[in-house]
Amino acid sequence: MGYTCFDVSVRDRIAHLRLNRPEKRNSMIPEFWRELPEIVGGLHDGGDARAIVLSSTGPHFTAGMDLSVFTSNGLDGGTHGEVGRMRANLRLTVLRLQESFSCLEKARIPVIAAIQGGCIGGGVDMVSACDLRYCTADAFFCIQEINIGMTADVGTLQRLPRLIPDGVVRELAYTGRRLPAARAKDLGLVNEVYPSQEAMLEGVMQVAGEIAERSPLAIWGSKEMLNYSRDHSVTDSLNYVATWQTGMFQAADLTEALQARQEKRTPRFDDLVPLRKEL
Repeated sequence: MGYTCFDVSVRDRIAHLRLNRPEKRNSMIPEFWRELPEIVGGLHDGGDARAIVLSSTGPHFTAGMDLSVFTSNGLDGGTHGEVGRMRANLRLTVLRLQESFSCLEKARIPVIAAIQGGCIGGGVDMVSACDLRYCTADAFFCIQEINIGMTADVGTLQRLPRLIPDGVVRELAYTGRRLPAARAKDLGLVNEVYPSQEAMLEGVMQVAGEIAERSPLAIWGSKEMLNYSRDHSVTDSLNYVATWQTGMFQAADLTEALQARQEKRTPRFDDLVPLRKEL
């Protein structure tokens, strides 16, 4: 299936999603907000992909939300209808936009962002929802919303403080300054900085390949537990993982992992079971 904003391929159980509008700096037009959750949702449901790599084309990762989104979704305020009802609809629109990135967090497989050049505005919202982030030496991050007179509202201010120090987030959010790649690595926002996009993609695909070799059920459980623990107490999180293990931990993957190690081969794990959309 063809998409306006993405090229999508799946190889060796790794799904590669590439933003494909470099001439427009991969700005997030209305189609973007519909296509991303559709693609990720399909991969989540399918069960055969074991990692998602999210990359881009051209000199910049993304310029963020395109101005056309403001008018097409009524984010410019609009003038039709009673004010309270219009603002209630606007709230639902913002929640729908948020879900376009929350789907990355909710996917039962890890999502890895490979970032080159500018990661601006909505780009920061998007990569903050990913599991892992890698970038090129020329990359930079910018909470652009403050520079155009608005508060970031689709995930940056909620997720970024869980990734880097609160004071740094506040400085970036209040000033709109750029966070360069080297500083992003020092803060732990990105795992590694590469000299070029080619080198970055090679490194990222290696990480994705290692993930794809592990038990997909154990990976799903690890992601589920890490996300849950971020938002809950240690006591609640320990209780949750005990409940998870009671149902999801089975001997088959453990037996295969140990046997593969003994035989000095790569283990062969079953894919996740596809999700049925029909009841």
